[in-house]
Amino acid sequence: MVVEADKIVWRKATRSTSTGGECVELAAMPEGVGVRDSKDPYGPKILVSREDFRCFADALKNL
Repeated sequence: MVVEADKIVWRKATRSTSTGGECVELAAMPEGVGVRDSKDPYGPKILVSREDFRCFADALKNL
């Protein structure tokens, strides 16, 4: 399934500030979770499976 770019809703963490400059944005997609650099919204993006993203988020929580 292909999702039109203008239909994707990118979200930044609520704890991110406009002065930080090192934020990533996430988007829920049918194929998984999209990840992009908030400073470069038209730049490269990666897509990871929901399971891999869940493992990544759990690992960060346990740091």
